[in-house]
Amino acid sequence: MSYAVLKAAGYVLVHTPDMILQNGTTQTVERAANPESEYLKKVPEHLRTFEEVVNYAPNQTYIGNLTPEALGKFEKPWVGVDVPGSSRNGKFGEIMPQVEFIAMLKLSDVFDLVKLEKGFTEVAKSEYGKHPLATAEELGKLGEGDALSVIEELVNVHHAEAIYHDGKLVGCVKKAHDVDPNLNAHVMFENLVVKASGILAFRNLIAKNNIDPLSIDYVIECSEEACGDMNQRGGGNFAKSIAEMGGAVNSTGADLRGFCAAPTHALITAASLVKAGTYKNVVIVAGGATAKLGMNGKDHVKKGLPILEDALGGFALLISENDGVSPVLRTDLVGKHNVGTGSSPQAVITALISSPLDKGNLKVTDIDKYSVEMQNPDITKPAGAGDVPEANYKMIAAIGVKRGELERTQLGEFVEKHGMNGWAPTQGHIPSGVPYAGFAIDDLTTGSLNRAMIVGKGSLFLGRMTNLFDGVSIVVERNSGEAASEGAGVSKEEINNMIAEAMRGFAAHLLNA
Repeated sequence: MSYAVLKAAGYVLVHTPDMILQNGTTQTVERAANPESEYLKKVPEHLRTFEEVVNYAPNQTYIGNLTPEALGKFEKPWVGVDVPGSSRNGKFGEIMPQVEFIAMLKLSDVFDLVKLEKGFTEVAKSEYGKHPLATAEELGKLGEGDALSVIEELVNVHHAEAIYHDGKLVGCVKKAHDVDPNLNAHVMFENLVVKASGILAFRNLIAKNNIDPLSIDYVIECSEEACGDMNQRGGGNFAKSIAEMGGAVNSTGADLRGFCAAPTHALITAASLVKAGTYKNVVIVAGGATAKLGMNGKDHVKKGLPILEDALGGFALLISENDGVSPVLRTDLVGKHNVGTGSSPQAVITALISSPLDKGNLKVTDIDKYSVEMQNPDITKPAGAGDVPEANYKMIAAIGVKRGELERTQLGEFVEKHGMNGWAPTQGHIPSGVPYAGFAIDDLTTGSLNRAMIVGKGSLFLGRMTNLFDGVSIVVERNSGEAASEGAGVSKEEINNMIAEAMRGFAAHLLNA
């Protein structure tokens, strides 16, 4: 069986300005600790419009309207610089406004937990009804809505999670159980957001690439959220719930968790399942996390910037059997952070880079592009975290010097040639390697590149179970043009052994005759 291929990609952003204040962890913690916070009073003054979010260069890159190379030509910082000809619709996906997403939140709910106010329901129907993927059946499911008084009572008396739009209460998410903390309204809201944004990414993958959803065998969901109840907290399954809404009725699936590194774990897992012949078409998908909205908001406001973490991120990738065209996923050239590796940044990046290079007898310069933590520096630099992708590329270049494959004088040249500017939102798992996958398909087919490396890194200490870091990587290569055929991969030696075994069997038969 030949290697699996990276066949298609879908990417979505959802502009959710009201959820920054109401649901982002930085803001909700601040409200609990200091209800009269000056910061919270300033937040509304630092929110971007939908048009500003669409015109933002990193966002246009995320949905495929700008290449990483084109993004690099814009002067940094990118805040306030409009992109000529920008659109909410991109090659890989779309940027969705909040009103349409709230409609999707309602449609994602199968237990009647989401309640929307009557007037807002009409607006949501009208706006979502314009979406090319919306159906008459879905618009019917939005119903007529409820009176505002009903929603106010649910929020004020029954501890429902409020849904706001333009600063006004327009709905809520009810708790799913009276005493189970894992099914309270806050958790249900977060989980429905993950599901809805995952569905949006899944649908864009299918629509943008003309994929038959009935051909999908398996779905792996790899976000940072978890769903379950008090008896099996985090048991899942986002994957099958997204597949159901995406029309993939012939698929099964499961959730895979690994903090920020989970998408690359999922990519390797999917490629391995396809290579083994277990499944033919596997989709990996992830929705966004409301907890990460406005995560660095205090630093952005302090420096007079808009709150740039104002959008949920989502993505979906299709991994399939070798078609002779799409880039191959070299599951024999995989890097991993072992338990005994150590947790220094240098130790982590060395383990993830050097191992696949050594396995393939490759130099650090044989990888045309590295995709590590593609976080937008507009977001991270004001918060004191620096330019994360650039820092990773410098460490990779240093590895090249240590291996004797680069001169120290070539460090800057290496970063420029083999690196990229970061463009992904800081949604944890979203920036981790996979934002480049869509571009990699083009670069390794119609483009001039031959190899890329997708690198996922994660911080396992966040779960308070270990101080270890985590990470995995995989090399993606231009397809040789030879599609898989039955019997491929059988060596001459194996054939000779099979012939010899058959001859021995025949000889034994003659002797016993």
